[in-house]
Amino acid sequence: MSSILNFCQYSPWYLASVDFSLNPEPIELQGVRRENHFLFARLNQIPDSARRGEIFNDYMSVKFHLHEWAAYPEKAGRSLRNNYLRFLRGWGIGSNSLSGAVLKRWVESRFGIPPTFHCNKLDRSDPSSYERYWIDHMKGSALTSALFSQFDLVYEYCQYELALRECESNKLVLYRGTHDPEEYTLIGRNHDREICVRLNNLSSFTSDRERAWEFGSTVWRTHVPKCKIFFYSGLLPDSLLKGEDEYLVIGGDFWVTPLLF
Repeated sequence: MSSILNFCQYSPWYLASVDFSLNPEPIELQGVRRENHFLFARLNQIPDSARRGEIFNDYMSVKFHLHEWAAYPEKAGRSLRNNYLRFLRGWGIGSNSLSGAVLKRWVESRFGIPPTFHCNKLDRSDPSSYERYWIDHMKGSALTSALFSQFDLVYEYCQYELALRECESNKLVLYRGTHDPEEYTLIGRNHDREICVRLNNLSSFTSDRERAWEFGSTVWRTHVPKCKIFFYSGLLPDSLLKGEDEYLVIGGDFWVTPLLF
């Protein structure tokens, strides 16, 4: 279920486990906050979340030279245009896209949790099932500029903002609609109608229960650890994923409650 290596303080198997989902602890990607401490010190001085989002985008543009793409030839400039914002928009269009493959690969490299689905179910005993995933990842990653480092900062900024919410709980109640619940690996059941399922290493949820029904004939409710949220609508000021109250959740094993329509 997990890879050998990752870039945070917990082992991959523990991060992917249901024990971690039930009893989460803060996750820190190695060195990201420390290397960007000036950004977070600046954010601490700004009370308005929308303004903090603008500061974050400006910082990313300067740090990764994203605003300089027009000054380069077309092929060289493409690596700057293919930045974190473009890939987040690509996920919004489809999680089985090139952007989806790149984001799933980032999760795998940072947290050690491999994907379970990309255009088809991924089976470790069948290497051919990974062909589309690896092709899409390689195509999507071509001619990009420090893309995984950009995602690292997006994750840490998301965690920073979630920590500022006036909520004592370290989890959020979220909903996921699916048309094919039988395709998920079932880990277990209990007497409270809950089932434990293995989610893809990056999955979309919504905070709007009614909207979840637009994405599947089955809707699951679950308590998602804040530390497993990579991105959410409204985090940044350019309306990414805003229309769906969407959350991008790092996967593993979760207890979920199937809801009745």
